[in-house]
Amino acid sequence: MNILVIGSGGREHAFAYQLKKSALCSKLYILPGNPGTEQLGTNVLLSPDNFNEIGQFCLNSKIELVIVGPEEPLVKGIRDFFEADIQLESIAFIGPDAKGAQMEGSKEWSKAFMTKYNIPTAAYEAFTSKNLAAGINYINQHSLPVVLKADGLAAGKGVLICESRHEALNELQLMINEHKFGQAGCKVVVEEFLSGIELSVFVLTDGTNYKILPSAKDYKRIGEGDKGLNTGGMGAVSPVPFADADFMLKVEERIIKPTIYGLQKEGIHYKGFIFIGLMNVNGDPIVIEYNCRMGDPETETVLPLVQNDFVELMMAAAKGTLNQIKLNIDPRSSATIMLVSMGYPGEFEKGKKITGMDLVEESILFHAGTCRTETGEIVSNGGRVMAITSLGENIKEALEKSIASAGKIAFNTKSYRKDIGYEFV
Repeated sequence: MNILVIGSGGREHAFAYQLKKSALCSKLYILPGNPGTEQLGTNVLLSPDNFNEIGQFCLNSKIELVIVGPEEPLVKGIRDFFEADIQLESIAFIGPDAKGAQMEGSKEWSKAFMTKYNIPTAAYEAFTSKNLAAGINYINQHSLPVVLKADGLAAGKGVLICESRHEALNELQLMINEHKFGQAGCKVVVEEFLSGIELSVFVLTDGTNYKILPSAKDYKRIGEGDKGLNTGGMGAVSPVPFADADFMLKVEERIIKPTIYGLQKEGIHYKGFIFIGLMNVNGDPIVIEYNCRMGDPETETVLPLVQNDFVELMMAAAKGTLNQIKLNIDPRSSATIMLVSMGYPGEFEKGKKITGMDLVEESILFHAGTCRTETGEIVSNGGRVMAITSLGENIKEALEKSIASAGKIAFNTKSYRKDIGYEFV
C-alpha cells in the first residue's frame, strides 16, 4: 500500500516511524517531510496547503492512504477537497472535514459544542469589535485570573492567562482592535481560569467507534520547574500516573462518549484523531480545548507505545471498522525531551550543524526543526529541533535514557529541560 503523510515536524516523523514498521506499507511518502523522515520514505517537496498539487501527486503515485498531521490543512478543508473529487474520494483519509476541524479552528464553536452536549468545560463568553463594550464589562466583573483565547488558529500562541483586570482589558483590545494575533483574534473567548493539573487524552475515531490512546502530559514552559515563557512543548511523558482507570472512566463517560455523540448529531462524520486537552480539577476531568489532530510533542511520546500494526489501525479508522480492532499498548512508560535552539521561543539562530545522532542507541530520534544542506549536513532549522523519546519500566527510567541520549547529540546553541515529568519521578 502506498501511503502519504502530510506535515514536516516531529509528529509526522513519529507517524512515519510507526507506518514503516508495517508489512502493509509498500511506499511511504512524507509531504514535505524533513531529514528524519527521508530515512523512512520519500520526501515530497510540496506545500501542505496546495491541495491541487497534493491531489495530483496522490493520483500519480497511486496513494491509498493519506494521514494529515497539522491542523491548518484540515481547517482549510483538505478532506473536503478529496471528497469532492471523483478520482480522489476513494482514497482512505485520516483527518476530519472542515466542519469537524472547527473543534480546533474556532474556540467559540468548540465551547458552544461542549455546552450544548453537556461536556464539562470552563464558563465563557465570546466578544468581537461589535460587542467590545460588553467584553470590557464582562472582564470588569470576572474573577481573576482570567483566560483570553483567540478564536482562530494562532500557531499555539493565542492563549493568555491574565492576572489583573488591567492586563486583561489591555490584551482584549490589542487582540480585537490591534489584531495582535491577526484574523485569529478578531473574536476572543474570555473564560474562567481552572486550577488543577493538565493532561491530554487522544482518541482515534471512525465516526462511530473509537479507541483511546495512552494519556500524556506535556511541558510548555521553557525553563525547568515550569518557569519562563510558553513554548510549543519542551517534552512529554506517557501514560500520566494519576490518569488511572477510575479517572479515565470519567473521561470516557463524561467527555469522549458525548463528544462522539455530539459530532454525530451535528452531522459531522469525523474520521481521525481528537486531541482533548484536560484539567484534572480535584479528580474531575474538565475540557480546556479540543484539537483536530495529534499533539506535538505528545505524538512522539504516545505512538511508540502503540503496538498494533499502524497501517491496519489507520485503515480501520478510515473504513469505519475500528470496532474490529483490539488496541495493544506497551505497558512501559515513555518520556520525550525536546532539544531546542538557545533563545527559543524568542529569537534564535538556525543553521547549526548537528552531530552525535549515530551515537544514540536507547532512544528514538524524531526530527522537528532540521534541514539538510547542499553538502549533506543536517542542521538546525527551527526553535524546536529534535525530540528524543525513550521507553522504560517507569517514567524515571525512560527520562534517564532520554537525558543520556540528549547529551550525545551536539549542536551550537543546544538547550533542553532535564526535569520533564519531574512531579512523577
